[in-house]
Amino acid sequence: MGRTFDVVVIGGGPGGYAAAIKAAQLGLKTACIEKRVHQSTPALGGTCLNVGCIPSKALLDSSHKFFEARNDFKAHGIQVKDLSMDVALMQQRKDKVVKQLTQGISTLFKANGVQWLQGIGQYLGKKTVEFRPLEGAPETLSCEHVILASGSEPISIPVAPLQEDIIVDSSGALAFTEVPKRLGIIGAGVIGLELGSVWARLGSQVTILEAMDSFLPMVDKQIGKEAAKLYRKQGLDVRLGARVVGAQVKQGTVTVNYVEADIEQTLEVDKLIVAVGRRPYTENLLGSGSGVNLDERGFIFVNAHCETDVPGVYAVGDIVRGPMLAHKAMEEGVLVAECIAGCKPELNYDLIPSVIYTHPEVAWVGWSEEDAKNRGEPYKVGVFPFAANGRALAAHEPAGLVKIIAHKDTDRILGMHAISTQATELVMQAVVAMEFGATAQDLQLMVFAHPALSEALHEAALAVDNKAIHIAPRRVRKS
Repeated sequence: MGRTFDVVVIGGGPGGYAAAIKAAQLGLKTACIEKRVHQSTPALGGTCLNVGCIPSKALLDSSHKFFEARNDFKAHGIQVKDLSMDVALMQQRKDKVVKQLTQGISTLFKANGVQWLQGIGQYLGKKTVEFRPLEGAPETLSCEHVILASGSEPISIPVAPLQEDIIVDSSGALAFTEVPKRLGIIGAGVIGLELGSVWARLGSQVTILEAMDSFLPMVDKQIGKEAAKLYRKQGLDVRLGARVVGAQVKQGTVTVNYVEADIEQTLEVDKLIVAVGRRPYTENLLGSGSGVNLDERGFIFVNAHCETDVPGVYAVGDIVRGPMLAHKAMEEGVLVAECIAGCKPELNYDLIPSVIYTHPEVAWVGWSEEDAKNRGEPYKVGVFPFAANGRALAAHEPAGLVKIIAHKDTDRILGMHAISTQATELVMQAVVAMEFGATAQDLQLMVFAHPALSEALHEAALAVDNKAIHIAPRRVRKS
């Protein structure tokens, strides 16, 4: 038998590294196994930091600055001549950001006493984990508790197999060395829209093929409709009900065959991104005698505190139920570490915010208006457009709106949705309010700074009761 630990975490992504750090802070002898090698260097941070959340946001910000300089600076009186984008330098900046953050986690491991084991981990059962290092002989670790945090991987589809740097997944789309003249994307979800935005801003002609007939079905319908309008205005050609049936590469060009309204059509592009979603990554994670059970989709069964069917074995993040979000994974990792240490933590899954990092951003928490209708709950709605917000107009950012859904009888806030610049920051105000059980009236009575984007949240709360100051009141029908 090899080394002994209180806790062994398999996976060094957001859920895994957060769990490892918190467990160590709580006095538990902790090891974290991570196999990822990024650009020839072992790296913590998982998909999110290496080939997901962080590099995509770096490219989104760089591309937005270029788009802004080309299209919006003139509105401020700023004249720009001979504007160009150096894609290589943009990619270098992205890589620098990624390196800084992944190295930061390594530093935090050292500071908190977490042992980073570079290699592959497999839970064998009976409090043992097999560790196969990147270099050297396998070792069997003994531990009181195991936290499974192996994350997820992009879903591949047989009709469009990946091919070098021409047909790529989300990771490949972050590494383009030049702007494709014509870019095709399969999937109009969060990943497809964000990646499409990056390259469309830099001049690519982007066509997104989405098999579903509805656009962003997980988003409030009014917000989704506004988003679709703005995306198309930005040049994203989103085709709904377009089912891809094949893709072939010939002489550097991809021919995509798809069916739309029962009519077979073709699309020729220079690059094709497959962004149809992600699935839990559990390959070789569990030994045959582990006792840990998975469902038919590959997710690990867990209870409210992320414990599997095996006492002392937990699973967090993308391999368990709930949204595949880094912040959800991190909080689950912390929750599990605290459970192991004897604390009694709770995680409110109803108030996990979601974001699409396009520009404007789309962010939401809680119920949509459709949710309230489907549940048969009496509700009321307040909407306020940023076109009437002084700070948004001063910043030349008038697009979008804030929407609040409140219970008609209790006035409790049920959901908040925004499409706007900095919607990510605005939605957190609603998360805090809802966590403390706030009503629409609570927000109505608060004083918001002026001018500020957050005033739109205040006005939307007022609009719930038709009391908004800076938009005309709704006409109320007389019975």
